Amino acid sequence: MSWEMKSLDQLGYISRGRSRHRPRDAAHLYGGPYPFIQTSDVKHAGLYVTEYSQTYSEEGLAQSRLWKSGTLCITIAANIADTAILCIDACFPDSVIGFIPEKDKADARFVKYLFDVHLQRRYKKFTQGAAQDNLSQGKLLSLKFPVPGIHEQRVIADKLSAYDDLIENNRRRIQLLEQAARLLYREWFVHLRFPGHEHATITDGVPEGWEKKTIGKLAPFKYGKALKKDDRVPGQFPVYGSSGIVGTHEKALVTGPAIIVGRKGNVGSVYWSKDDFHPIDTVYFIEAEYCTTHLYYALLHTQFINTDVAVPGLNRDFAHSRTLLIPDDRILTLFEQDVTVIRDQIDKLTKYNDKLAQARDLLLPRLMNGEVAV
Repeated sequence: MSWEMKSLDQLGYISRGRSRHRPRDAAHLYGGPYPFIQTSDVKHAGLYVTEYSQTYSEEGLAQSRLWKSGTLCITIAANIADTAILCIDACFPDSVIGFIPEKDKADARFVKYLFDVHLQRRYKKFTQGAAQDNLSQGKLLSLKFPVPGIHEQRVIADKLSAYDDLIENNRRRIQLLEQAARLLYREWFVHLRFPGHEHATITDGVPEGWEKKTIGKLAPFKYGKALKKDDRVPGQFPVYGSSGIVGTHEKALVTGPAIIVGRKGNVGSVYWSKDDFHPIDTVYFIEAEYCTTHLYYALLHTQFINTDVAVPGLNRDFAHSRTLLIPDDRILTLFEQDVTVIRDQIDKLTKYNDKLAQARDLLLPRLMNGEVAV
């Protein structure tokens, strides 16, 4: 079957999202029952958008629009040219474009994969010299892509989505395992229902043999080092910012395992890196000699927001002054043993997902360019 060059509006309906206000300007528009998908939600999604951090109220919906499940979301600002398919009815702002395929002309999954191959590499040509990278609807519609007939689109999408479905299933398993570890920490060290608690003497919220220590004395924070995007040489080592992994580099600055804590931007965010990595200057890190899984989960339960400062950010002295409840050696050993089993499962699933993604990415361009017959 032949492939023809077509623009998006030849394959379906396309339009920008709507949002006249930002959360800080109109709080009454938020907090209701309607999911509000933002560019970061699309960026961190896989094939489908399943998670979101913000919702609209009835008033919010009235000044926006509810897009139906099956709509392809395309980011045109902040995170450029990221795509994912809604699996829920949701609203999104004008920094996201919605594409609804005509059933006999396009498969949303195929178009998403088409963008992964072509648009991510091409959009910078349209934004060169602009003050801020963006991709307007007009620029998007000016692009044409090689597109086969609907039957071939679906066959190709089925082959590629099989990888993404496995990745998504593993991701959900990872989330459940992570939730189990956090619940275990909360049960033992917040609610103090640890093994043998029935016989423990507890004074002022501290079991006998336990103690409270400041983070500064327990595990001092070190500053990350600036590494601009243009200075990074893609390699095997992850680069961590306050929002998590933001890229890779050929050299590591820190030996893993280590803990990363957001200093600017996503203040107080906490990440665990089993491998060597490079933390940039928006984060702190804790060196391997001080790192335990107990410390990691303790930091996840620590309030790092300082409401006394005008500029959002995590002051190191303030962070060091936070106190943690440290159990006796017996309980600490038991917790480390139980959680290590969970963390090992998480690591195995993560590595499996990496292999699945690599296999999909090898197949993706060949299928989307018509090099492999289907």
